[in-house]
Amino acid sequence: MKLDLQGKRVLITGGSSGIGAATAHVFASIGADVVLVARNADKLKQVQSSITATLKEKQLRNVNIETQVCDVSTARNIDNLSKAVGAFDILINNAGAVPSGSLLDVDDQAWRTGWDSKVFSYINMCRTFYPIIRNQGGGVIVNVLGNGSLMKRPDYLCAGMGNAALDFFTETLGGSSPKDNIRVIGISPGPVDTERYQNIAKKRIQTLGKPRQYPFDRIANPQEIGRLIAFCSSDFCAYVSGTILVADAGMSVSKALE
Repeated sequence: MKLDLQGKRVLITGGSSGIGAATAHVFASIGADVVLVARNADKLKQVQSSITATLKEKQLRNVNIETQVCDVSTARNIDNLSKAVGAFDILINNAGAVPSGSLLDVDDQAWRTGWDSKVFSYINMCRTFYPIIRNQGGGVIVNVLGNGSLMKRPDYLCAGMGNAALDFFTETLGGSSPKDNIRVIGISPGPVDTERYQNIAKKRIQTLGKPRQYPFDRIANPQEIGRLIAFCSSDFCAYVSGTILVADAGMSVSKALE
């Protein structure tokens, strides 16, 4: 099944690691041009080199991989980013991490910093790029969220509230965006095998002495989420907007992690 994304231009925030880097590999492997955005220039170059090597190995030519160093937690930086990248077809909002912790564990500064890095970066990315995508005839916006809004865990309050805010934002924006020929979709993973999650898992083992048990006896790998993002960005999902797809192997409905 071909997704027919060859020649599309895709901007991915948080593109230097984890889900963002894996998603970039997926899009490039099917012929899409990719703009990687993150704060760390060295990590961006590493991902760019890795993708370029894979493309060469697969003899895929005429695929362009760009990098842009940008901290998208600040609206002014996003404005500058829009001037640098030009037109593109698909926006993947993936940057930022909101801290876990209860009401009393996360102080005011950490709460605000976390929400700036993810919640407000998604809002400001859409505020800046939505009109650009609309004016060029339409496109796709995919917001990478998280199933924390569904789990209702008191030790994940700050992050879960951030997820819930972005759930509402994605569904509401995606409900009105088809009039502008734009589809807005949310992808809500559970635990994914990234460096950040491995650090969380290590802390849990240190605290409780045992790892959690997961469906299929594993957590998701980033490539699985990347492939889902690419599929949702393709015309196979041409009538999907204002929807959040949960990719957590049923954890949030079975309450498997409680």
